[in-house]
Amino acid sequence: MTTLSELALAVLNTANATEKALLSRKNAALWRATPEMNIGSLSPPDRPARPEKPDLINPHDMPRRRGISARSRAILLHAVLHIELNAIDLAWDMIVRFQSHDMPREFFDDWVSVGDEEGKHFMLLSDRVAELGYAYGDFPAHDGLWEAAYDTRNDIAARLAVVPMVLEARGLDVTPGMITRFGKMDDYESIKILEIILAEEIGHVAIGNRWFHFICGKLQKSPKEYWQNLVRKNFRGLLKPPFNEEARAQADLTPDYYLPLSHRQNSDS
Repeated sequence: MTTLSELALAVLNTANATEKALLSRKNAALWRATPEMNIGSLSPPDRPARPEKPDLINPHDMPRRRGISARSRAILLHAVLHIELNAIDLAWDMIVRFQSHDMPREFFDDWVSVGDEEGKHFMLLSDRVAELGYAYGDFPAHDGLWEAAYDTRNDIAARLAVVPMVLEARGLDVTPGMITRFGKMDDYESIKILEIILAEEIGHVAIGNRWFHFICGKLQKSPKEYWQNLVRKNFRGLLKPPFNEEARAQADLTPDYYLPLSHRQNSDS
C-alpha cells in the first residue's frame, strides 16, 4: 500500500506548479480516505522540483507593485501565488522530513490539511491571475521562504519556529493591507480570495504554534524563551511591525513572544 511519505514525496517531486497544487489536494483526500495508511519512511529532497519560471531574484530587485492596472494587480497577486506554491512544498516537506521524530498521527493530519488548503489557495490565485491576463511565472519572485526551510532542515523546532510562526505569521500582518488596497481598486474578486486565505492561514499558524509547544513539552523547554532563542539564531533580521495582533491572537501567538524581537521593541529601547 502507498504510504503518506510516498504521497508527500510525489508532491515535492512534481515540477509543474498547477499539477503540484492539484496533486497536493488529491493526495490529502487520499490520506483522509485511507485511515489504515502508514506514514512510511523516505528522505525528501533538499529542494523540491519547480518549474523553470519564475526567475528567482534578490527581494530588493522585485518589480514595484504600484498602480491599478491589470498588470499591477497581477504582479501583487503573483507574489502571494509564489508564496502559496512554497507553502504547498513546506507542508509536505514537514511530513516526510520529520516523520522519524515520534510525532503522533494528529501531527500528520494537521500538515496534510495545510497542504490541502495551500493547494486550494494556489488554484484560487492562479485562476484570478489568469483572469487578469497573466500566469504563474510571468513575473520574477524571490526564494526567501525556501531558503529559511533549507536553513532549518535538520531541526523540527527551528522549522516550526521560523516558518509558520514567523514567516506565515507575517502573512497575517500584510494581507489586511492588501485587502484594503484592492478595495480602493474595486477589485472585489481578489478581495474574496485574500479573505479566504487570511482566515485559513490563521489556522496554519496555529498548527505550527501547537506543534512547537508539543516539541517544547518533549524537550522540557519554556516555549516563549525557546522560540525567541531559535528565531534569533535562525531568522535573519528583526520582526517587522505593524502586527495583526487580532489574527495572531487567534493563532495563540501573543505579543510577549514576538514584540521583544521586533523593530518596535528595539526602537523603543
